[in-house]
Amino acid sequence: MTKSLAARRRSGPARRAVVLAGAAVLAGTAAICAPGAAYSAPRPAASPLAGPSSVSRAAGSASAATPVPAAGFRDCPALPDGVDPARWRCEVHTAAPRLTMGKVSVQLAPITMTHAEGPLPDGGDGQVWGAMRTTPTALPAAGPGPVRHLAIQPVYGGSSDFYTGRFSLRFRLLGPRPAPGCEIGASTPVDFRLTRSGPSTWVSQDPPLIEFSAYDDTFTVPAAEHCGPLTTVLDRRLGLPSAKGNLMTYDASYTFKTYDRLGRD
Repeated sequence: MTKSLAARRRSGPARRAVVLAGAAVLAGTAAICAPGAAYSAPRPAASPLAGPSSVSRAAGSASAATPVPAAGFRDCPALPDGVDPARWRCEVHTAAPRLTMGKVSVQLAPITMTHAEGPLPDGGDGQVWGAMRTTPTALPAAGPGPVRHLAIQPVYGGSSDFYTGRFSLRFRLLGPRPAPGCEIGASTPVDFRLTRSGPSTWVSQDPPLIEFSAYDDTFTVPAAEHCGPLTTVLDRRLGLPSAKGNLMTYDASYTFKTYDRLGRD
């Protein structure tokens, strides 16, 4: 998988292949997952993936506490050639991740991600990456020194599979002292494999709005790169590289539209 957008498909026993589909990164990037059915909410009832054991339903319309993701559908990607727009969904989800890696534990700024999914002409399941939007989060101060006033910002790492809950991220380190391009995972992005921590909940049917929670405590985190003379100091401050004790908890809500309805409502 390269760092371009990709449409994935499943075929045969493994049901997995790749169809290239374009390119996008942060400030228009979407990583993790407008959740694929394998690890978050199921598809609507017409889909064979839906089932009462994996989703609870709340009646009525969207609650004020859980709004439809604010980014709307502006980042919906172009579809692969030959697919049926009425059978493809653009999914937009907003998450509030909490991240622990190395010595750092922080509530990240909200992340909004967009992708498309649906059947390919050969019958396989396809995906197309759209975009990810977020803002930097200040890291807790750790006493005086050259690495105070740091902020961290996740960036799409170039790969995602929303059917299985897998995605990759890089983490920009921002501040007055680190060199431009300072990142964790610059050469080898951090790979996440989300596991659901409970059933998904339909908050609203119209517009569709589903909540879910997931986590990963298996990922490893590499050392910082491209940070200039402060690279070693940053690694010591952040406790990197970190092979264990890392955790991402991921509370999210998502909505969707089929492509034949985009722009109509």
